[in-house]
Amino acid sequence: MFLDNRLEKIFERVKLTQPVPLRIKLWNGRTHDLGPDPRVVVTVPSARSLRYLVSPNLMKLGEAYVEGHIKVDGSLRDIFEVGEQFARAASPGESGFTPMRRFLRHTRKKDKKAIQYHYDVSNDFYALFLDRNMVYSCAYFENEDDTLDRAQEQKLDHILTKLRLKPGERFLDVGCGWGALIFRAVEKYGASAVGITLSQNQYDYVREKIREKGLEGRCEVRLQDYRDVPERGGYDKIASVGMFEHVGLKNLPVYFRQLRNLLKDGGIVLNHGITSSDPDSRSVGLGAGEFIDRYVFPDGELPHLSLVIKEMAAAGLEVADVESLRRHYARTCGLWAQSLERARDRAVALAGERRYRIWSVYLQGCSYGFAQGWMNIYQVLACKAGSPAFNTLPMTRRYMYAAETERTRDEPRTEALTQA
Repeated sequence: MFLDNRLEKIFERVKLTQPVPLRIKLWNGRTHDLGPDPRVVVTVPSARSLRYLVSPNLMKLGEAYVEGHIKVDGSLRDIFEVGEQFARAASPGESGFTPMRRFLRHTRKKDKKAIQYHYDVSNDFYALFLDRNMVYSCAYFENEDDTLDRAQEQKLDHILTKLRLKPGERFLDVGCGWGALIFRAVEKYGASAVGITLSQNQYDYVREKIREKGLEGRCEVRLQDYRDVPERGGYDKIASVGMFEHVGLKNLPVYFRQLRNLLKDGGIVLNHGITSSDPDSRSVGLGAGEFIDRYVFPDGELPHLSLVIKEMAAAGLEVADVESLRRHYARTCGLWAQSLERARDRAVALAGERRYRIWSVYLQGCSYGFAQGWMNIYQVLACKAGSPAFNTLPMTRRYMYAAETERTRDEPRTEALTQA
């Protein structure tokens, strides 16, 4: 009864001050429209579920949705946007970033467990929403009509062009995913490549692809922690894409020192990763960061760009170029969410209803969060400082885009039409 009365007051306040296009249907037959033209309907099956609607945030609403404590009808996009509006309207004091900055202890065992939780769902599940090359990181949209397939290949080329990867050079991909970047490095740029991952599924997949492509001797994948890569001074170029989010704030010095140590003199590294928008490296507030930590990326921590640059400098890496891809990632995650929603039945068959709900709300939430600037994503290019061949990059950025201009001119733009 107490919760009923409290909710009645919350609903009335929301309707009067910040109407939300949300309809809430209670188990007793009562219905509350919190604004005109509801786009989302939440059905509350019992009085026990009311606690998720009192002082709601994205963690509580997300948990209720994922665990089946409430039933939600509407498109994924509407579910997240309306949920965020309701949380802000019903809990006006909760916003911004989480009040405490965490310094988690990242051991090899814990990091491997976290990676395997996220990535070892099933390769077939990820194939439902990723591009044809299975690239699970921010795409690079050079044109408005770029398909996801094209944009992901453009991203691979954008990275390898920035690194000035050349035939015969040795290339390391830290956190190689399903191998798209090392395959591109070998097949298009003539390098020899090593990829490391902590995911058994990804490792098995890449090993088989190397065999299918006939790349043995030029391309290698290892089930290995970044701290355990042994070849000091063994690589001309290194890329780390979508991996350092798992490193932890406390381990950033270890991580960047290891990248420097693995570079040859004159070597270049590109770190591509999600960052906090908060200067103090706190995670996203309104419960979003807590939801991601519990359900999606256990023990993940996002540094602010300023901390990234500081720790790279301290490790002996001179930052030469920084590029934000925030808007690109908003679009990428939106396309992923749409594809997963279209493949809902197959996704549930492969991974279960609960896992589908987690990934669907996560992908749509990321699209919304990047669009709103809750977090950012940067490519940071750096050189091995203090070496005899220090900073071998050209004097201007022109080289980064010359190849893209040439590719745009030479390639026919028929893909967008055929895949529309």
